[in-house]
Amino acid sequence: MSSRGRARAEAPDPVRTVFQRDRDRILHTNAFRRLKHKTQVFIAPLGDHYVTRLTHTLEVSQLARTIARALLLNEDLVEAISLGHDLGHTPFGHTGEEALNELYKGGFRHNEQSLRVVDLLEKDGRGLNLTWEVRDGILNHSKSEESMFDTVRGETSTYEAEVVKITDAIAYINHDIGDAIRAGVLSESDLPLKTSSVLGRTRTERINTMVTDIIACSWPVSGLAGSESKRTICMSHEVGAATEALRRFMFERVYNVLADSDGARVARGTVRALYGYLTEHQELLPQEYFTFSDDPERRAVDYIAGMTDLYALRLARELGLQ
Repeated sequence: MSSRGRARAEAPDPVRTVFQRDRDRILHTNAFRRLKHKTQVFIAPLGDHYVTRLTHTLEVSQLARTIARALLLNEDLVEAISLGHDLGHTPFGHTGEEALNELYKGGFRHNEQSLRVVDLLEKDGRGLNLTWEVRDGILNHSKSEESMFDTVRGETSTYEAEVVKITDAIAYINHDIGDAIRAGVLSESDLPLKTSSVLGRTRTERINTMVTDIIACSWPVSGLAGSESKRTICMSHEVGAATEALRRFMFERVYNVLADSDGARVARGTVRALYGYLTEHQELLPQEYFTFSDDPERRAVDYIAGMTDLYALRLARELGLQ
């Protein structure tokens, strides 16, 4: 698969494809390393086995590469998009994202911040100079809370990006169930019987059902199913409906409950306090943030969005904000 290119032209690599080079650049960023200490759902958990933003990213990559290989798509491209899709995520998961979105006049979405990371914030303002296709996949990986599992073809411009989009959801639904059970928020018996009967009763069974169904339903994108077949990345109606029902169940029983928890209130308070203080005390920002923007609020957003959970909590305590 050829690329539309990069913003700044580069000589080809003698060994790696352009998408392999993008993957390698992402892996060596500071933003990627920080994902290991960023929350997925449970904020700054004490246990060692909770999913982090890094382990989520690796699971998305594994699932997306499996589907891409089966459908004869570009595995290097889906891997690069997968590894870069959450680089701009805030500390404290979606709680932190929502807090910054409320505070910053320009609004905040983690997919847009992920693109800002690879375009500008890394390498001292030079960015990574990624290919158009990887940048498109990073920007457009996010999903609305509306149903998305019958068909997911949307704003992205490649099938590879659509694969990442759907596997992002498959990964978080299944690992968040495991974390919720680990935390005592759910038990296995709480999962809806109507979804288990279709998808399976264990994490392995559910993921296998979802992945194999996507491959079967999306087979026309391989180019081997005949010219009359509709080409889109999708699930069958039965599996898609069951997956969507499980997703709604997680919002009702886990995500919405945790949004009102003491941990979420501490997280929101921390982000708000840091935003207010750092906007007014710009001298506390690392010097490089002054090269990224002339807007004090934008600088504060960039700095806060890059923080890990523990760093944000520690800085708030050191500044006397908690």
